[in-house]
Amino acid sequence: MTPAFGLGLRPPFYAAAAAGAVPVDFFEVITENFMVPGGNPPRVLDSVRRHYPVALHGVSMNLGGTDPLDEAYLDDLAVLVRRVDPLWVSDHLCWTRHGGHHLHDLLPLPYTEEAVDHVSGRIRRVQERLGRQILIENVTTYLRFTEGVLTEWEFLASVAERADCLILLDINNVVVSAHNNGFDPLRFLGGTPLGRVRQLHLAGHSVSGPLLIDTHDHPVGNAAWSLYREAARRLGPAAVMIERDDAIPPLPQLLAELDRARAVHQEALAA
Repeated sequence: MTPAFGLGLRPPFYAAAAAGAVPVDFFEVITENFMVPGGNPPRVLDSVRRHYPVALHGVSMNLGGTDPLDEAYLDDLAVLVRRVDPLWVSDHLCWTRHGGHHLHDLLPLPYTEEAVDHVSGRIRRVQERLGRQILIENVTTYLRFTEGVLTEWEFLASVAERADCLILLDINNVVVSAHNNGFDPLRFLGGTPLGRVRQLHLAGHSVSGPLLIDTHDHPVGNAAWSLYREAARRLGPAAVMIERDDAIPPLPQLLAELDRARAVHQEALAA
């Protein structure tokens, strides 16, 4: 398997991506931005898809919520999957809705056996509906639930095993959560079932007092590069993406970060 290096498809890059003029192996798109029956988003996606494979990355599947899974959402997602034939489909290990209200945030779960059972059952139903495994991503945390009995990495590993799903390991999210909650990010990496990791996210964060905040509006930080180097050494080939959602710089700057990711990967394998 050859490692793949990609970017998130964002509006400033639409024209270049549609022309096949961006030197990347794939683009990742925010699923909900393209889950529409017509208009410009499908046209953009079709143009990009002619030149690049695409991964679908969702933000509102609500895998950890207690509301019933949104069947209309899953129907629309299944249509998009058939149309795009994505490399993979991913979403977040979190909850995003309650009582029918979308909360527009990726909210963490208590790390309990009850939550493992709840989330893994919902993931299995999604996978049955789509006819494929999905990837689940670790989210950032800023506090810990008092009733949690598992570590975050134990929780992630248990959910992935019980649901038989794959993992999108967000390196920056590990760095942010480790800082905010006082654990060693290498312990997270060591406790993650790396055989299930299909993709890595690299991103930047901001600082707010004693906390790190997952804002995706800065270049990838030194701590994330260091953890990525170790992950690359342990993982071998895996897809890597630079994730930038705000204060988006010119495309060459993001491509330079992606080149650095390629170089770190090669150095890690050589070491």
